[in-house]
Amino acid sequence: MLPFTWWLSLAIIPFLVVASVLLYLLPGSTEQTFAWTITPDITAMFLGSAYVGGIWFFTQVLRVKKWHRISHGLPAVFVFATLLSIATFLHWDKFHFGHISFITWVTLYVTTPVLVLVAGLLNRRTDPKTPDEIDTVIPGAVRALLVVVGVLAFITGAVLFAFPNLLIGAWAWEVTPLTARVVGAVLTLPGTVNIWMLTDGRWSAFRWVFQAQIVSLVFIVIALVVRRDDLVWEHPAAWAFTIGIGFSLVAYVAFYVLMDRRRRPTAAL
Repeated sequence: MLPFTWWLSLAIIPFLVVASVLLYLLPGSTEQTFAWTITPDITAMFLGSAYVGGIWFFTQVLRVKKWHRISHGLPAVFVFATLLSIATFLHWDKFHFGHISFITWVTLYVTTPVLVLVAGLLNRRTDPKTPDEIDTVIPGAVRALLVVVGVLAFITGAVLFAFPNLLIGAWAWEVTPLTARVVGAVLTLPGTVNIWMLTDGRWSAFRWVFQAQIVSLVFIVIALVVRRDDLVWEHPAAWAFTIGIGFSLVAYVAFYVLMDRRRRPTAAL
């Protein structure tokens, strides 16, 4: 991995830490502390969960050294950051102009998509396309299933982002056009990661990214429990979302454990 990616990750992590604290631990204070007022609290915690997963992911970027181990996470970050940048300008009037959080938000979401894209382009030739010294291959059937899950997550996120008004009044909790787009952007993260399994079957190319996804899912589950009163249980989407997140966490942990147990020296593959 080239130094540019390492330094970029080091620069991003502090912002993710601050955002995670403000959104996940202080969700009811966004009117005073954040770039825009987020209601209900579960929306703030949902976005905060994505940032917590981002902290885990970018921390791994600092330590894993090999590009292919984190390369499939960068497209997801690029899509997520690009969508939030677009949402910011579409809903410019909803933000707290002049607030330090607003200035930081706009700066990050204008620059991050460009910087992440540059990191991907610079590192694209550093992957030899070979397994790690200790690695395994993800079975084709499992990859296909995860790709399907990824496509469904990406489509849901894309619909929420592109047509937020369609799901206002039907989503798992109350959303506005802006918060619907933010929720949609978050859902594209696992979708984008899983879709990359169409091109790469190495477990080492997804192991660290899936760690980040599991961390995010754990925090989302906690948020659903803590803020269960924010969910509109009369909406089928509330039950579908809650059950889907719980099932995803169990399935992802089981998948991770299974693949780690299958790891062998490359010569034995």
